[in-house]
Amino acid sequence: MTHIEFVSSPRPTVGVEMELELINRDTRELVSGAHEILGEMNAPHGELGHPKAKKELLQSTVEIITGICETAAEVKADLAATMAELREHTEPRNLELACSGTHPFSDPALQEISPDPRYLRLVSDMQWPARQMQIFGIHVHVGVRSGEKAIAMVNALSAYIPHFLALSASSPYWMGHDTGMASWRSKVFESLPTAGPPWLLSGWPQFEQLMDTLISSQTIKTIREVWWDIRPHPTFGTVEIRVCDGLPTLREVGVVAALSQCLVHQFDGMIDRGYTLPTPRAWLVRENKWRAARHGLEASIIVDEGGRTVPLRQAIRELVEDLTPVATRLGCTTELRGAIDIMDRGSSCIRQREVVEAGGSLVDVVDSLIAELHADMPASRSAVLETVGKQVVAAAD
Repeated sequence: MTHIEFVSSPRPTVGVEMELELINRDTRELVSGAHEILGEMNAPHGELGHPKAKKELLQSTVEIITGICETAAEVKADLAATMAELREHTEPRNLELACSGTHPFSDPALQEISPDPRYLRLVSDMQWPARQMQIFGIHVHVGVRSGEKAIAMVNALSAYIPHFLALSASSPYWMGHDTGMASWRSKVFESLPTAGPPWLLSGWPQFEQLMDTLISSQTIKTIREVWWDIRPHPTFGTVEIRVCDGLPTLREVGVVAALSQCLVHQFDGMIDRGYTLPTPRAWLVRENKWRAARHGLEASIIVDEGGRTVPLRQAIRELVEDLTPVATRLGCTTELRGAIDIMDRGSSCIRQREVVEAGGSLVDVVDSLIAELHADMPASRSAVLETVGKQVVAAAD
C-alpha cells in the first residue's frame, strides 16, 4: 500500500479558495476570459504564475486564493487585495465579477473549457456531467497536525454539512428556471462519481488504502480528484470544507471561514484531551444534506436515530453560542457571529428570490449579485424593493 504523507500544520491556520464568475456587463451572461486575464496576471511572476489567481475548469471562472492566514479577518483582506488586482484586468474588458453557487440563466453547454490537459481529460472521461460544472464554490482549509486527526475531523465535520450549506446556499436558479432548491449547485456537483459527502473512515491507513484502490483501478489519477464535501488535503496539511456555495460577499466568506476554523480548533482540543470525536451515520449525513440543499435555512435536520428533528436555524444559533469562546481565542468572534446576521437577513438564495418576487428578472438577480460583491454587504429587503421597483417602472415607461 502506498504511504501518503500528511504535511503537519502546527496551528489551526485558515485559507480560502473563492471561485468568481466573469460576467458580461451588457448581457449579464457568463463569458470566457480567464485564459487571457490570467496570462496577463501571471506574466510578472514567471513560470509559477500568479500565486493567488488560478484557472478553473471553465474559462468563465477565475479562482482567487489566500495565503496561509491566522484569522478570518485576514482571509477577507487577502481576498479583497487579489480581487482588486483582478478588477484591473476585468474592467477594461467590460466584465463584472460575481459569486454565487450558479449563474441564474447562462447555459453550461456554451461555456469554453480551459486549455489544460487535466481539464480536457476530465471532460473526456466524465462527458456530460463534467460539462454541467457551471458552478462556483467556497473552499475553506484549516490546518491540522496529523492525518489521523484529519480523518477524525472529516467524520465529525460531516454532521455540520447542513449548517455550512444552508448559510451559503446561493443557487436557486439554473438555466433560467427556479429549481425549487436552496442549493442546486450541490446536486449538480454530486453527479461526479467522487463528489458528495465523504466516506466515513476508521483512520489514516484506511484513507491510504482507499486512495490506493481508486488510483490503481484508474478511477482517479490523483487524490485531487476526490471531490468530497469535506476532505483531508495531505499536501497542505489541512481539512478542506468544500460544501459551501459561492458567497456574494466577503463578509459572508468570513463567516464560513470562522465557523470552519472554530470547529477544527475545538475538535483538535477534544482529541488532545482524550475524547473520541463523534461519527454520524452515513444515511443521516446524506439526508440532512438533502434537507439543507432543498430548504436552506428553513430546513429541519435529524439529530438522532429516533428521528428527532430540530430547526436548522436553532441548531446554527446553538452552534454559534457554543463556539463563541473558541472564536474569542482565535480572534474571529465578529465573523463567527455573522452567521446570525445571515439568518436574520436571509441567505443569498432568499435574497435572489426576493428580487424576482418584487417583479425583477433574472438579469436583475445578476445585477444584485454584482452589487453585493462591490458593496460587500447583502442588500436589505427595502433596498431590493426600491431598486427593482424603479426598474419595473422604467421598463413600463
